[in-house]
Amino acid sequence: RIPRVLRLPSVLLLALALASCGDDGQSLPPSPAIEGLETVVVGAGDSAGSRAWDGVVEAVRHAALAAQTSGRVAEVRRDVGDRVAEGELLVRLTAVEQQAGVDAARAQLQAAEAAAREADASHARYLALSDGDYVSRAQLDQVRAMRDSARAARDAARAQLANVGQQADYTAIRAPYAGIVASREVDPGESVGIGAPLMSVFAPDALRIEVSVPQSTAEAIRANPVARVHLPDGRSAEAAEVTVFPAGDAASHAVRVRVQLPQIDPAPAPGSTAKVAFPAVPGAAHPRIPASAVLRRGEVNAAYVLADGRLSLRQLRLGAQAGEEVEVIAGLAAGDTIAADPVAAMQALVAARGDVD
Repeated sequence: RIPRVLRLPSVLLLALALASCGDDGQSLPPSPAIEGLETVVVGAGDSAGSRAWDGVVEAVRHAALAAQTSGRVAEVRRDVGDRVAEGELLVRLTAVEQQAGVDAARAQLQAAEAAAREADASHARYLALSDGDYVSRAQLDQVRAMRDSARAARDAARAQLANVGQQADYTAIRAPYAGIVASREVDPGESVGIGAPLMSVFAPDALRIEVSVPQSTAEAIRANPVARVHLPDGRSAEAAEVTVFPAGDAASHAVRVRVQLPQIDPAPAPGSTAKVAFPAVPGAAHPRIPASAVLRRGEVNAAYVLADGRLSLRQLRLGAQAGEEVEVIAGLAAGDTIAADPVAAMQALVAARGDVD
């Protein structure tokens, strides 16, 4: 069943108005303009086709970069759509507080190292004196404990310096791998806290699509893991890999199937829709018509149907497009006659309207 569209573009509303005649709501009577229109007869569909499901293209490697320290954005070097190299600086935060922490931790480490050296020297002297019984056993134990404490303080100061040094490194946000900037969330001068989103980067060399299929078809796809991906621009490609998830969703009772896309140039953008057809699942016999015969206005697809010398506009539900033809899931049947050029059909309707008036 074709879903009802609540809002139609103004151009399509005009076409629908032209498709009716007067107050009686009937199609316009035959006219020379309509009878001379170039038409196409809808043929029967191919029953040997495969069933397809809609999916969304996503990047296998997609990193959302967030602030790991607080500060103010000092510089944003890249914007949406820019290609970046691995390790390239993308965003830089102010590092005044972090650098102050590094300087303080370095000073504490120097003091701890000096105390540790003094404790080592004192322990060595007491150890030499103990050989001649010039110091007691208790004194030697006390000096050894002071030496161990000084060493522990030195190690703790080293760890603190490494920690604050890492915080300073967090002020420079770099690309985790070569890719494309997908989003930018900040501008110079903004204050950000820990966890605030900054940018996102994706690698266009590895893309995939996940679709949900009924449990009744999951086993057939698992036995024959082959798929073909149909992109909105008419291109299609065989899937590089098909993975059927071992468990289904408890609420929808559907099974997810992950399809790995091959290298395509230009690669489809993550977030775009595509259809995935599985030869292991026979599809219904849907007719195919020339893509040029479809009137597209936003999300609405329609075609001009010629019947009994009269022209009317009919909404369509389309499937996958292969080359210059597109599959019609609902709206047309085999034997229907449609206008080959929707623009010419609209002009013919205007001409027929003028003849009636």
